Amino acid sequence: MSNFILATLIYAQRDDRVLMLYRHKEPNLGLWIAPGGKIDPGESPRACAVRELYEETGLRAVHPELRAVITELSPDPNWQWLMFVYRTQVEDGDEVGDGREGRLQWFRVEDVPRLPIPQADAIFFPYVIDPHGPPQEMIFHYDANLKLVDWERWPLGK
Repeated sequence: MSNFILATLIYAQRDDRVLMLYRHKEPNLGLWIAPGGKIDPGESPRACAVRELYEETGLRAVHPELRAVITELSPDPNWQWLMFVYRTQVEDGDEVGDGREGRLQWFRVEDVPRLPIPQADAIFFPYVIDPHGPPQEMIFHYDANLKLVDWERWPLGK
């Protein structure tokens, strides 16, 4: 049995804009993603998402909502992810990235799917950002080259 990497993503919103991070390192080098990171021992997914948002952007989450539980599986034992994906409004203030993870930029929500983003993120983003739909459970299956080959989705609470 492989060990899952436990992680979070958190999409910060202001009005019709969402804050994205252009990755300067692996994984997802050269792609736009939401802020996030690995869950520390003894830390809840929600606490991790709030912490990572603050560490990577200087912004504080306001009422973060769990929007998706994502499993990513591949033949590579080092690519077994269990991710908790949140959406949140943020307090007023300027985002301040430290540059370690990447460059921050606000985008209109409708422009995010056209950005270079990871394959799975392009699929789950519309569900995560939709304030009216139920949270989702999704599984993404990758081949040995980490190319997406299949995925499944189940609305939670339905």
